[in-house]
Amino acid sequence: MAGSMRFEFATAGRIIFGPGTAAQVPALAAGLGKRAFVVCAAHAGRTWLLDGLQAHGLAVVVWLVEREPQVDDVIQAVQASKAAGCDLVIGLGGGSTLDTGKAVAGLAANPGEPLDYLEVVGAGKPLEMPSVPYLAIPTTAGTGAEVTRNAVLAVPEQGVKVSLRSPFLLPRLALVDPELTLSLPPEVTASTGMDALTQVLEPLVCNAPTPLTDTLCRDGLSRVGSALPQAYRRGSDLAARQEMSLVSLYGGLALANARLGAVHGLAAPLGGLLSAPHGAICARLLPLVMRANLAALRARQPDSPALARYTEAARLLTGNSAARPEEGIAFVEELCRDLSIRPLGEFGLQSAHFPTLVQQAQLSSSMKGNPLPLTDEEIAGILAEAI
Repeated sequence: MAGSMRFEFATAGRIIFGPGTAAQVPALAAGLGKRAFVVCAAHAGRTWLLDGLQAHGLAVVVWLVEREPQVDDVIQAVQASKAAGCDLVIGLGGGSTLDTGKAVAGLAANPGEPLDYLEVVGAGKPLEMPSVPYLAIPTTAGTGAEVTRNAVLAVPEQGVKVSLRSPFLLPRLALVDPELTLSLPPEVTASTGMDALTQVLEPLVCNAPTPLTDTLCRDGLSRVGSALPQAYRRGSDLAARQEMSLVSLYGGLALANARLGAVHGLAAPLGGLLSAPHGAICARLLPLVMRANLAALRARQPDSPALARYTEAARLLTGNSAARPEEGIAFVEELCRDLSIRPLGEFGLQSAHFPTLVQQAQLSSSMKGNPLPLTDEEIAGILAEAI
């Protein structure tokens, strides 16, 4: 009989999923506020949203996101939101946009500066007040940011990315319409899709899995292996886009309620150093971390339940009920080749960066979820292969 079991599960107040559901946004927003601060990607199609909001009687202030959010960007957005008297925030875009909206909604309702609440580089104080109501609408299928409790912000002066983290950051409403991902270019489909894959694998093999997140990860892994290549090859395939939107949602739910691991532990400092998309970094690291973890587990923790979970992941990914963990790694490596995932050396990674990156990765919250602690030498070895 199993021992005692404890876990919690928190997510957006409401999740709406399915093709065509974006049409519901204006009416839903009208029930949450009267002055909307709309955070959207500079290249995202937003006319439908703005016209719909105004037709439902909402005043609208638009804030464009042109890069991954930096602390200064968020400070300016918070000031603009407050100056306009906005009582609702809507995020429309990918992970950067949704994280910007999340941070604005949280900080607009709390006193002080963002650094007061940031991990690693700031005081790390908890948010004291609930966020302004936030409606999150993803236009990519990767980050799952519409259902997570953190916003990732860059601190360029220190060359790192850090999280603003609080249960108060969970959106009031997450609306996932796969039709909004149909226009994603192949390169973005690849990098965001590999992020989604990573986020249903790492929580499954992490050191604190839960029965609820396990269920989501298993279903996600059984879908992503066929859906991602299809969405990459045929962007107009709504069935494949719907599958990837679901996997992305699963990944967000899983990482918010279990843990991640060394891929994301390394991706945070690498993202602060390199001008590479987060998903592209995760994609390059994933098979390397899988191999390093397997070797370390077999050498130091041969009885770890994570070994059986790597076997299970391989079988779900490949569709082969007899697959071994090595076949799962080979599947991910082949997928990365098919998706034209680039080595990190092409983004500027050099061996001189390794000591600082190793130190930062060891301190990251994601690394604490890895199935076992990796040595500095093992982490440096992963980076060497990633070049």
